[in-house]
Amino acid sequence: MKCHEVDYEIFGDDMQIVEVELDPDEKVIAEAGAMNYMDDGIGFETKMGDGSSPSGGLMDSLLNVGKRVLTGESIFMTHFSNNGQGKKRVAFAAPYPGKIIPVNMALVGEELICQKDAFLCAAFGTSTDIAFQRKLGAGFFGGEGFILQRLRGDGMAFIHVGGTVIKRELRPGEILRVDTGCIGAFSAGVEYDIERAGGLKSMVFGGEGLFLATLRGPGTVYLQSLPFSRLADRIMRAAGPGGSKGEGSVLGGLGDMFGDR
Repeated sequence: MKCHEVDYEIFGDDMQIVEVELDPDEKVIAEAGAMNYMDDGIGFETKMGDGSSPSGGLMDSLLNVGKRVLTGESIFMTHFSNNGQGKKRVAFAAPYPGKIIPVNMALVGEELICQKDAFLCAAFGTSTDIAFQRKLGAGFFGGEGFILQRLRGDGMAFIHVGGTVIKRELRPGEILRVDTGCIGAFSAGVEYDIERAGGLKSMVFGGEGLFLATLRGPGTVYLQSLPFSRLADRIMRAAGPGGSKGEGSVLGGLGDMFGDR
C-alpha cells in the first residue's frame, strides 16, 4: 500500500511539536494521546491497527492487539483525516524532552527498526509492527529486550528520542559501539548485536553497564543522548527520601557516606 504524501513542520527545541499538513482525504496515524491540536475540518477515529492492510477479521484484530501489548503501547491507534476543504493541520507533541526525527521511509529502504516507544505518528499506509531479536544475547542484554518496533512504508514517519539526536551513516562493515539504551533507531540493513564492556573491572566499576551494543553497517543509525529510562531513574532518585537535602554540597556527600539519606 502506497503511503499518503504529507507535508510537515517541526516547532520547538527540547519539547518539540510536529505539525502535519493534510490535503483533502489525506490521513495520518498516531499513537493514542499524542495529538496536541488540530484545525477545524480534521476528523479522527480510534481503531485497532494502523490500517495499512485490509481487515482480515477477528483473528487479525486480536493478533494486532497482542503485538501492541508486547510493545507496551496502547492497543489502539488514532487515525486523523482531512474531511474539509483545503489544507488542514494536526499537531503531535513529544512525550518527554528530546527530538522529533522526521524519516522519509523511501530513503532508508522503506523499513526502520526503532525502540519500542519511539513511534509518534506517520503517513497513512505506514505499517507498525514488532521486530523480535533473533539472538539471545541481544535479547537479554540489549537494553530493549527481545522486542523492537518495525516501521514499513514509503512515506513520512516521525519518531521521538530523548535528549540530542545524532545521525550516523555506516559504511559496509563499519562498526559502531553504543551504550545499549542510546540506540534510537536504525535502518533494516544494520546488524545489531551486543558484546561485553571490557574486562571484569570495567564491567563492575566502569559505570557504562555490563554490555555495549554493536551496530555494523551499511545503513543509517539514530542515537539518543538521554534515554527515557535514564531520565526517569535520575528523577526517582532525586525524588526519593531526603533526595533534595544537601544537594551539591560537601555535607550532602558526607550524609550519603554515613547513611543520612
